[in-house]
Amino acid sequence: MSRHETSPTTVQPASNHRPNACCFCWCCCCSCSWNEDRERAWRASRETKLETIPNCEACAKPTPEEVRGWAQSFDKLMKSPAGRNVFREFLRTEYSEENMLFWLACEELKNECNTHTIDEKARMIYEDYISILSPKEVSLDSRVREVINRKMQEPSSHTFDDAQLQIYTLMHRDSYPRFLNSAIYKSLLQSVSRSSSES
Repeated sequence: MSRHETSPTTVQPASNHRPNACCFCWCCCCSCSWNEDRERAWRASRETKLETIPNCEACAKPTPEEVRGWAQSFDKLMKSPAGRNVFREFLRTEYSEENMLFWLACEELKNECNTHTIDEKARMIYEDYISILSPKEVSLDSRVREVINRKMQEPSSHTFDDAQLQIYTLMHRDSYPRFLNSAIYKSLLQSVSRSSSES
């Protein structure tokens, strides 16, 4: 056998795929049993955690004026429980509902006074929306992530303020213009206008 031939016992360099690598890294790049077990446990705990977030907020049917007002400003839309519900429905179609869920969770945290509950809710929000392991991770810049990681040593009701503002701005600039042109918003506008003209 020449020097250049490969013997069967030669160890080949590891490929980038690493299908059976031991996964004590945090990148979730391989499919070992440890990773699968962790994923199963995470899903089970997540189902319990997310039970605290209602599918939609309880609210009265919006008036035609209110629905038209949502097109005037994003603030009006976000201050209206009915508006948030419709906007959240739209975000679901764009696979970005986690932005609204994160924003709502931050609002809930800001209204909390009990220190133990604040700590618990802050950790839940971190796991659900900030952790790079979460499928519902929201898009934040590195500066905001660093601030959160520092604040998580002693969480408060305002731990996520910077992140909440960044996600609010993202929804305003990115999703809101598309929402106003969406079939969801236009059909709601037609339906409330029709029902008010009939009454």
